[in-house]
Amino acid sequence: MLTEFERRIADFIKVNALFGSSSPSADGLDSSDRALLAVSGGADSTALLHAMCSLKKENVLSMELFCAHINHQLRGTEADSDEDFVIKEAAKRNLAVITRRVDVRGYARRNKLSIETAARKLRIESLLDIAKANDCSVIVTAHQKNDNAETILHRLVRGTGFRGLGGIWPKRIFGDSTSFVRPLLCVRRDEIIEYLKERNLKWREDHTNVDCSYRRNFIRLRLTPVLQQQCSGSIAEQLFDLSGSAQRFYSLVCSEAEKVWNKTAEANGETASLNLKSFLAQPQMVKVELVRRSLTAVGSGERDLTHQHYEKILQLAEQKTAGRKIALPNGFMVRKEYTNLIFEKPEKNQTTKEYVDKSIELKIPGQTKLGRHLISATIFETNNKGFEKFKAEKTSSVEWFDLAQVKPPLVVRSRQAGDRFVPLGLREEKKVGKFLTAAKVPQQICKNVLIVADNEKIIWVWPIRISEQVRLSSKTQKILRLKID
Repeated sequence: MLTEFERRIADFIKVNALFGSSSPSADGLDSSDRALLAVSGGADSTALLHAMCSLKKENVLSMELFCAHINHQLRGTEADSDEDFVIKEAAKRNLAVITRRVDVRGYARRNKLSIETAARKLRIESLLDIAKANDCSVIVTAHQKNDNAETILHRLVRGTGFRGLGGIWPKRIFGDSTSFVRPLLCVRRDEIIEYLKERNLKWREDHTNVDCSYRRNFIRLRLTPVLQQQCSGSIAEQLFDLSGSAQRFYSLVCSEAEKVWNKTAEANGETASLNLKSFLAQPQMVKVELVRRSLTAVGSGERDLTHQHYEKILQLAEQKTAGRKIALPNGFMVRKEYTNLIFEKPEKNQTTKEYVDKSIELKIPGQTKLGRHLISATIFETNNKGFEKFKAEKTSSVEWFDLAQVKPPLVVRSRQAGDRFVPLGLREEKKVGKFLTAAKVPQQICKNVLIVADNEKIIWVWPIRISEQVRLSSKTQKILRLKID
C-alpha cells in the first residue's frame, strides 16, 4: 500500500502528465515507457528510487525502470563509496544500474567553467547518453521544492525575468526529445527526510554540501534561513506557488510567440533574424520570448544570459541607427540591420576575406576561380528577339550586360575606398559606399561585395546592382552574361 508521501507523488505525476504516453487508470498511471532514474545516493535521489519502485510495485506505474549514477570524481574515495552505495541499492530492487565517471575538474579547466557548471553539463550529457543507449525516453531526477526555491533565489540574485521565476519545471525536453521529469517537486526536503526515516532507509551525505563557497550552498544555508524567518509560512511552498503562476504565464506567452514566429523569424542554424517591423509590434513579453528562441536557434545556451542581456537586445532593436551590435557571452553576437535583428554564432562574428585584394582578370568567355567563388562568362547574340529570356533568368548571382559598352579587360576585385559607379536607373555617379548605405544593404553583405570593372569603369557591384552604362538596350547586339557562384 502506498504511503501518503508516495500517493502525493503519484498524483503529481498524473496531474502533470510526466510520462507522456500515460493514460489515467483506477490506480493512478499506466505507462509503457522506459525510465532512467538519476540516483546520486543522497537523500533526495534515494527517496526517488524507493518511491518510484513502490509505485511500480503497486501497479501505479508499469514502466521498466533503470538506474544511473554519475561519479563526478570530485571527492576521492567518498565519491567511489557513493557509487558502490547506489549499485547495492539498485541491486536490492533488481534494477539494472549504469554508472559513469566524468572528469569534472579537467573539463572545467579546459572550457574555463566553474566546477558547478562543468558538473551539470557533464551530468546531463552522460544521462542523455545512457538513456539513449538503453532506449529510455524519460530521465527522472530528484529535484524537490527546496531545490526549486533555491533556483528561483539564485536567478533573482543574478537578475532574471518572469521566465526565470518559473523555477524548475516538472517536465522538460532535452536533446533528441528525451524528457527530464521531476516527480518530487511536490514535496519538501524535510518531508523527504521524514519519509526515509519512517522507512528506515539509509542515504549518503556529501560534505561539500556545507561549503558556502558554492553559491547554491550559500543560498540554501545562509540566505534561505534568513528569508524563512520573515515568512509566515514555508518559503519553499510560497516560491513553489510563485513558480507555478510564472510557468502558466510563460506558457501563455509561448503560445502567442508561436503564432508570430513563422512570419517574424528566419533561422538556418548559423544565423537567425527577426523582422523588426513585426517584432516591434509585439508585446514586451512576446519580444523577449522571440529573442530567446532566436538565441536558441543559433545554439546559444541560456545559463550565462541575464535579464540585462535581454534588455540590451530589446534596446538595440528600438534604436534608429543600423549597423550597431552587442556581444553576448561565449562569443555570440546580435546586430541590427535596417529591417532585421540578426543573431550570429561565434564563428560568424569574424570578418574573413573570401577573395584576394588584388584584381583578377576574367576569362571571356570562360570560367575564373576567385577564392570560394566561381565566375562564369558567356557571350550571346540577341537576334533581335528581345530580352524577356534574359530578364527571366536574372538573379542576384546572374547579370546581363551590353557587350559593346564593356571595355575589356574585365577584372574582379574587392571593394576599395573611393570606388564610384553609375547605379542602374540613375544618371549620375555615386560613391559605392554611399550607394550601399542609401540602398540599406545589410552590413554582412556590404563586407563581402565584389567589384566587377572594365578598363574604364565599374560595371557591377555584386550582388547588388549593375551600372546604368552597360545595361541592355534596343541597340544591344551581343550580350555578356556573368554568373558569380
